[in-house]
Amino acid sequence: MIRRRSLTTPGLVAAALAGACAAAACDGRSPSSIEANDTGAASSASPARAPASSSGVVAELDFTRGVPEEVSTPLFGATPRRSHLDLARVLRSLDASPSRGLFVRLGSATVGLAGSQEIGARLGALRKRGIPIVCHADGYENSTLLLAASGCSRIWVSPAGGVDSVGIAAQLLYARSLLDRLHVAVDFLQIGKYKGAEEPFTRDGPSPEARESLVGALRGMRTAWLDGITQGRGKPGLADVVEDGPFTPEDALAKGLIDAVGYVDEARDDAKKLAGVDQVATRFGNAEGSASASHGLVGVLRSLGGSSAAGVPHIAVIPAIGPISMGGTPSLPIGGSSEGISERDLGRVLVRLAKEPSVKAVVIRIDSPGGSALASDLLWKRLMELREKKPLVFSVGNMAASGGYYMASTATKIVADPTSLVGSIGVVGGKLAVGKALEEFGVHAETIPASPDPTRANRSSYLSPFTPWDSPTREKVRATMTSVYDLFLRRVAEGRKITVARVATFAEGRVFGGVEAKQLGMIDELGGFEESLALAQKLAGLPDDAPFEITSDGGGLFDLLETGDASANGSGESKAESAARRVAQEAIVPEWTGAMPAIGIFLGSMTPLLRGERALAALPFGVVIK
Repeated sequence: MIRRRSLTTPGLVAAALAGACAAAACDGRSPSSIEANDTGAASSASPARAPASSSGVVAELDFTRGVPEEVSTPLFGATPRRSHLDLARVLRSLDASPSRGLFVRLGSATVGLAGSQEIGARLGALRKRGIPIVCHADGYENSTLLLAASGCSRIWVSPAGGVDSVGIAAQLLYARSLLDRLHVAVDFLQIGKYKGAEEPFTRDGPSPEARESLVGALRGMRTAWLDGITQGRGKPGLADVVEDGPFTPEDALAKGLIDAVGYVDEARDDAKKLAGVDQVATRFGNAEGSASASHGLVGVLRSLGGSSAAGVPHIAVIPAIGPISMGGTPSLPIGGSSEGISERDLGRVLVRLAKEPSVKAVVIRIDSPGGSALASDLLWKRLMELREKKPLVFSVGNMAASGGYYMASTATKIVADPTSLVGSIGVVGGKLAVGKALEEFGVHAETIPASPDPTRANRSSYLSPFTPWDSPTREKVRATMTSVYDLFLRRVAEGRKITVARVATFAEGRVFGGVEAKQLGMIDELGGFEESLALAQKLAGLPDDAPFEITSDGGGLFDLLETGDASANGSGESKAESAARRVAQEAIVPEWTGAMPAIGIFLGSMTPLLRGERALAALPFGVVIK
């Protein structure tokens, strides 16, 4: 029994009925895809196949558009059901009433390393129960190979595809030469020698400290990646092979990385034969079927008016995805969602859940590079208040870095995958001064201070984007950032119930993979969302079949129309103005932020600097691990 809940303004349902019918599937029939053809499949060493039966189906999971942690909400609030939490809901339903078999269609999708590990583990648990699971992809890369190897009985690849397993690596971007060429002055400070805040702007490569921090995290991730593939395939020798790609389909087949080469319909037929059934029903993805009770008119009305589990003891699940800000939206869409973590919106959800007697525990699914230190601290306070009233579990996706870990430290328990990125406890801040660059184009910015004192005259342009800081100003800024860093350490110590001295041993901006984070006491358990949910059930004293409800704030038509304090988002703009700005921003975002996610992650977490904040708890570089 799983629900998705959006805390939007109820009402106006009757007026929206006609438009909702036009926008939704009002037909009562299930949109599940049914296929009964049986054309055979090219494969290697096919396992025994059950005789075909007219009862039961193969459940299809369509990952061709990825499995993002969060999906942006369209106008009517009926979010497409293809997020990571939605998949967890589907897999739970299959676990309770399993289909005869599963078919996983990956296409050319890219899935994060931590997400792939978690999905593969969940599929692997079903496979161990004797359910045949067939995977097909147009091509595999590091993370999707981990997913398939961990979770699938048989792995197919398209004839013109391949297996691009080439080892784990992270790429960082540095812009010193560009900024020098543009004559842009860089005023950035960092607290924590491993933080590396200045480096993307002042260096052409990482410092020894920054390299040491990231290499340590990557080595732990590599070990988890190799273990997942070799153990999932039951072939320890693959550890010596898997990093030597890219492989042609024939090479991958010969080396035991895959089981068959063929097209998607052939692989689907293979799944039906292994399961001994004639039908396939899509349960997740582009053509999600009846397993989703939120599609069609019912889904639209539920999104408009809100659903409720009032009176039913349940666990509330909150997605907390993207950069952290005080309110409104970041300037750039990050990771498939343009909304990020808003202190205003998440804060009011936490207050409401703390008061709801039917909510017995809360699980927060976090995937964040951090952002505003102020917003992180305000949310820390709300989260600690919630923890005093009911169990609070944090489930880490790809990362809980800097402000993301600031928030996670409040948890009763923290659960992270071995391939999750955790830590980056430090503070960054600064500005780029473009006055000299503008001079090159004939634009001069003149500062006329009121004070005759030279030091105070320079200080008066402290927030100016045209003039760099002088030495006394830099030291004043450093003092404020040091104060925030000390507060960060105290907050983590209080949340984790350890000493500040203990926190200092894994602070100063260092990042860690999940395994090392557990050894250091930064997290409590290794695992994914399902393990986090089970832990929350145990802490709350709920049965294993207790429902969970996905709870979010805002999104959709009525949130846009909702009236209230126009300055609530900290920028003085109404919700309608904020929504209009969001549309305009998304329309002008360069395509390369989508093609190069590291840029989006970095710029999104740095956005609060553009809003006047000078101390950030943010990952000081854009990093995508592949």
